[in-house]
Amino acid sequence: MKLDAIRKIGREMGVKTSNLKKTELIRAIQVYEGCNPCFDMQESCSQANCLWRTDCSSELK
Repeated sequence: MKLDAIRKIGREMGVKTSNLKKTELIRAIQVYEGCNPCFDMQESCSQANCLWRTDCSSELK
C-alpha cells in the first residue's frame, strides 16, 4: 500500500500521521486499533485478518 493511502487511513482514524515513516505509521495505526504493533517485526504472522499483512516484510521471508 502506498504511503499516501496509509496516511489517509491514519487521518480517518485520528492518528497523527505527519513526520512518520511507513513502518512507524502502520504501527501507530495498529496501536490505535488495539492490536500488537508488530508490523515488520516477526518471522511469521498468525493474524490472518490484518490490514497490513500483504505489506508486511515478514510475510515475504
